[in-house]
Amino acid sequence: MTTSRTVRIGSSHGLHARPAKLFAQAAKDSGVPVTIAKDSGKPVNAASILGVIALAIEYGDYVTLTVDGDGADAENVIDTLTELLTTDHDQDSAG
Repeated sequence: MTTSRTVRIGSSHGLHARPAKLFAQAAKDSGVPVTIAKDSGKPVNAASILGVIALAIEYGDYVTLTVDGDGADAENVIDTLTELLTTDHDQDSAG
């Protein structure tokens, strides 16, 4: 079963190294296959930091997350990853 969700990026500098690393690590730790695609582009493995950075995702861009998993687990994974993508991680490090 596949669960997808479209998410708007909240980090004011997009998915550069630090937020991309946080996101890719969370995708990897989820234990289920996760892909991320920018707009209608080709999906990449969300657990690959290089793949995520290569998408050149900027603040306000829309991405589609797809999780291959069953029911509640897939929902929990997609909720966690959505929260990471919608949070402005750059604001956290400004202080």
